[in-house]
Amino acid sequence: MFLTTKELAAYLDMSEQLILQLIFENKIRAVWDGQQYIVNKEQFNQHLKQMEKVKELIEEWKNEPIPESYDVKDED
Repeated sequence: MFLTTKELAAYLDMSEQLILQLIFENKIRAVWDGQQYIVNKEQFNQHLKQMEKVKELIEEWKNEPIPESYDVKDED
């Protein structure tokens, strides 16, 4: 199923102008069908899931304690 930019804007609760800007910046993959840009909904949802997973992994990494290294010399 494909969504137009207007439908995608409603789906994401964003402005259509912002959706078009993200398409032009290649942050959203879209296809020009001769009249308008369309986005594959399934691919878009999969991409969102992957981005959420990456965010979770980054948060986990940021929250890991820094291991103490015995090789670090005190510079005092």
